[in-house]
Amino acid sequence: MQKFIMRSKILLFASIVLAIIQSHAQNYNDLTGQDSPNTITTAVPFLMIAPDSRSGGIGEIGAASTPDAQSMHWNPAKYAFIEKNMGFSVSYSPWLSNLVNDINLAYLTFYNRIDDRSAFAFSLLYFSLGYITFTDESGNSLGDYKPNEFSIDGTYSRKFSENISGAVATRFIYSNLTLGQNVQGAETTAGISIAADVAIYYQKELSIAGLDRSQLSFGLNISNIGNKISYSKTEIEKDFIPTNLRLGTCFTMDLDDYSTLSVMADINKLLVPTPPIYKLDSNSQRIPIPGTDKFEIEKGRDPDVSVVGGMFQSFYDAPNGFSEEMQEIIYSIGVEYWYDKQFAIRGGYFHESAYKGNRQFFTLGAGLRYNVFGLDFAYLIPTEQQNPLQNTLRFTLTFDFDAFQKQSN
Repeated sequence: MQKFIMRSKILLFASIVLAIIQSHAQNYNDLTGQDSPNTITTAVPFLMIAPDSRSGGIGEIGAASTPDAQSMHWNPAKYAFIEKNMGFSVSYSPWLSNLVNDINLAYLTFYNRIDDRSAFAFSLLYFSLGYITFTDESGNSLGDYKPNEFSIDGTYSRKFSENISGAVATRFIYSNLTLGQNVQGAETTAGISIAADVAIYYQKELSIAGLDRSQLSFGLNISNIGNKISYSKTEIEKDFIPTNLRLGTCFTMDLDDYSTLSVMADINKLLVPTPPIYKLDSNSQRIPIPGTDKFEIEKGRDPDVSVVGGMFQSFYDAPNGFSEEMQEIIYSIGVEYWYDKQFAIRGGYFHESAYKGNRQFFTLGAGLRYNVFGLDFAYLIPTEQQNPLQNTLRFTLTFDFDAFQKQSN
């Protein structure tokens, strides 16, 4: 029980910072009979935050959008089709800016084409939780610390044909939330995981209704396939990282010699077990299974499974059956308009079921390209609840090495 309390407190610490991802869902009733939320929670949820402003302005879409420097997060297979030979970008997103000013997400990317059929890329995603004062059980200060999490990624992307590419990405994940503090008498440690992404991208030029320069694309990315994380040296139980299935499509058309319009959509589903509904005793407490550290389940399935088992189980383990499985699908739609490849305006909508986190918001964005630099902005407008990114302007700065070399010559 002591281990269970310690584990719960560590996860609670993360969920407070990332409350929009893991909580705040309201109670509803519908035809399924489900009357309370059943949010799927994982360790290191920062991996699921949209890190760049271009995708952040089009409803957090990126599985099949046109390739760019930030493709690592959304679909690394797109790098094989990127037009430029080399580039990098830096993105910055303030987090909970209405409450504090020292929590933020930074994202660095670099890509390089090897030849006409392949490319490689690297990225760094860094989430700073600001300064936090740790105290003991009596409330005495143990000092000020700055918890943080980060991931380092690398990928190789290659074309299989003129229309299809694939990629495999590797990821090192480091999550230091407690900085070695003792929780309930047990020593904690940083969580570490190694993960991989497997991605496919397809694009084909079309001629539809007189639009001779059109393109249809599809993308699939299964991300964060990796070992579970533990925040304790002595604890056997570990927590899933957010393994995610992303599917998307995009239709791009040249309206004239200067104007280009893209319409796109993504769907996402976490490939981790859904929390079951446990049996409760007369005191509304879970009923333990004798001789184990588990509890009796009333509806659903045991979430204590392997990573691969959890991926398959995630499609059929919801306590309320198929209707709840459908609620676990997140969808986004977005549009992007470019004028002369120099100025862009964007908009999108992101929807998550009220039972599964209740993130629902509109996004707006803009982009500028001038010489070797590009600058993108994103703004989020929540529709159902408070959001850590509301009233916050996010930006991404890109650098085009091809344009720089042309200027140098």
